[in-house]
Amino acid sequence: MYAIVDVGGSQLKVEQGRSYFINRLALDEGEKVTFDKVLLVDNEGDIKIGKPLVEGAKIEASVMEHLKGDKVIVFKKKRRKTYRVKNGHRQYLTKIMVENIAL
Repeated sequence: MYAIVDVGGSQLKVEQGRSYFINRLALDEGEKVTFDKVLLVDNEGDIKIGKPLVEGAKIEASVMEHLKGDKVIVFKKKRRKTYRVKNGHRQYLTKIMVENIAL
């Protein structure tokens, strides 16, 4: 069983019992979170597609930890102009564990 859910403006395919990295949530570690914006649910071939959301479907998850993602280097250069800028960025992430997909 899997579902496609809208989390923070991005769509994510989730399965029960797996962990995922999403953009930082303003919750403490160990707290429960419920996602109501479920777009699609597949229950062993029985597919329910929302218009735009599936009625009564919820994703229950718990926050495992807060962390930072890998460093991304942003390098800008204009040739023959002596212009070079190097920046780094690490995204703040939250690791969640999907506990239940309820219909």
